[in-house]
Amino acid sequence: MWIGDYTTINLLGLSIQSVFIQNILLFNFLGMCSYLACSTTIKTAQGLGLAVFVVTTISGTINWFVHHFITKEGAVYWLSFLGIDAEQINLNFLEFLIFISVIAAFVQILEIVIDKFAPALYMALGMYLPLITVNCAILGACLFAVVRDYPLIANMVYVAGAGLGWWLAIVIIASIREKLTYSDTLPGLKGMGITFITTGLISLSFMGFTGISLDEIKEEDTYPEQIIAPFGSDTAFHLEEHQDQPYP
Repeated sequence: MWIGDYTTINLLGLSIQSVFIQNILLFNFLGMCSYLACSTTIKTAQGLGLAVFVVTTISGTINWFVHHFITKEGAVYWLSFLGIDAEQINLNFLEFLIFISVIAAFVQILEIVIDKFAPALYMALGMYLPLITVNCAILGACLFAVVRDYPLIANMVYVAGAGLGWWLAIVIIASIREKLTYSDTLPGLKGMGITFITTGLISLSFMGFTGISLDEIKEEDTYPEQIIAPFGSDTAFHLEEHQDQPYP
């Protein structure tokens, strides 16, 4: 439950994969709203990126405990210590609501801290700071970690890598947009037009890593089998039989 079969090198591979290979923004295109709105300057992008990183890491870790001890089927077994038979209780239908509530609560705390210690950044972020609550990249990272059933340490590495990847993406586009301010851009492409094109080109460069799996914890490659198995056991068996043969 806590670290599973993951070793230090597996965790390093998982972090690299979540930041670069499966970047939460440039690979999954989550969290685009604030990415486009707050990437006009590097200073603002740095502040928002750091805020998203902190919220994603901490809320993702808290939501792991929520999933394993509240919303997962049979997760409230601990109520048996109070004399309550709760083994058959399934609160999975509340998972989205609780996850969003955890994110919202932590964003409110972060907003108070930024307003107290960095008022200039608070004013620069404006309404986009409380809107971190509905940043789908944060909720997406929490849900991806749950679906992949990571143990606690791997979950923390993944959500931290997802937040760091979002931070990296917004800083990259902010640095480019600052240069584009002084560039000779076609009038019809100024603003969001050239930003969308640039984002697409950056995304293509990140997608060049697609197919590389650094988070494996076994020697054999199980990803194709997991994908094909639902379509029929014969297909999965055929793939497993020929996976070691050289590609023609």
